[in-house]
Amino acid sequence: MDTSPIYTLLEEREQEWKLLRRAFHRQPELMYDVDRTSERVAELLEQYGLEVQRNVGKHFGKGVIGILRGGLPGKTVLLRADMDALPIYEQNEVDYRSTIDGVMHACGHDAHMTMLLAAAYGLSRQREQLAGTVRFIFQPAEEGAAESPLDGRLLSGGRDLVESGAADGVSAAFAFHVWPELPAGQVAVHRHYAMAASTHFRVSFRGRSGHHGAQHLAADALLMTAHFVTESRAAVASAVNPFEPVAFAFGRLQAGTVINAIAEAGEVEGTYRAFEPHTVERIRGIIENCAVACAERFGGEYEVRFRMGKALINHPKAVELVQHAGNKAAGKDRSRVLDTPSLAGEDFSYYLDYAPGAMVLIGIGNQEKGIIHPLHHPRFELDESALVLGAKLFVQLAADSLAAERNG
Repeated sequence: MDTSPIYTLLEEREQEWKLLRRAFHRQPELMYDVDRTSERVAELLEQYGLEVQRNVGKHFGKGVIGILRGGLPGKTVLLRADMDALPIYEQNEVDYRSTIDGVMHACGHDAHMTMLLAAAYGLSRQREQLAGTVRFIFQPAEEGAAESPLDGRLLSGGRDLVESGAADGVSAAFAFHVWPELPAGQVAVHRHYAMAASTHFRVSFRGRSGHHGAQHLAADALLMTAHFVTESRAAVASAVNPFEPVAFAFGRLQAGTVINAIAEAGEVEGTYRAFEPHTVERIRGIIENCAVACAERFGGEYEVRFRMGKALINHPKAVELVQHAGNKAAGKDRSRVLDTPSLAGEDFSYYLDYAPGAMVLIGIGNQEKGIIHPLHHPRFELDESALVLGAKLFVQLAADSLAAERNG
């Protein structure tokens, strides 16, 4: 398939893609609460002539899928973007800054959606030359997890969608992440491990409240929580091979309600990140054992909840495909292969249980423009020239992947 006419269309409409990204940026939505965003995505996919499935996900029903059937027979390739933002107060002084206090697209999901929508537009204009089907996935809740209303499990958007059949029957799967450490105009892909298994945990302690003058009649949940924080951290540090990359940290701690009363309840939340499955399970066991010990020591009870992560592993053939497609979309020698993975987490890993694929990094850094801040920073910004590049690369990966399948 000749993608050059699509490249031209995307370049001609560059300003449209910038305005679309900025519109998403102005109105960010969190986790599964993406009704406005998902409806806008669905409307645009319909305008481009795709078959659209709304309310995808048997647990939360907030995903959107667009299906583009090519004019030639072939297999199905999956392309994914995420829709949710973060609970961060934006500090950028731009006319498209977030209009929602305390919510910001600080991880580039506004750009991911725009790139994939632009690719859907471009491919739809050349569908007769397309040898197969492209499934465009727009998922909620990549940034975290919520309790399923069906079974109580903590689920991210990726797990909800793949458990609902979104990745069934595909021959390849690709997703992008904007990457501030890469200069705009470059793309990269990890050779094997791309991102860690990022597991979220919540440990709750229950004691008995009482007066500070009669502590022996109470059970202090604050002490349970504090001891758990120090003991679990020390236990993980001593139990893991020092040559193996692991990150273990807490993000929120809450205990007590008043200065002169024993805390009845305490809770701590955090994440840990590792690559090897046995290490992921070992740390889970340490957390559970420490929670038991801290609760029993001070006469209380505990509950532990996990959202288990899964390492993102790129497939060798997909990595090779990304290299070639990257050189076509970005230009020769603008595509890199990385050997050192990131300890960030990504639930795109669940899609790769269904088909070989890869997570691709799109450079957005530009020191001359002051675009230097990392992901999840309140002043995170991106070089918008990356929008057309990302759209081109989505197009090229879809075309090349389907052509490779067709040619055996």
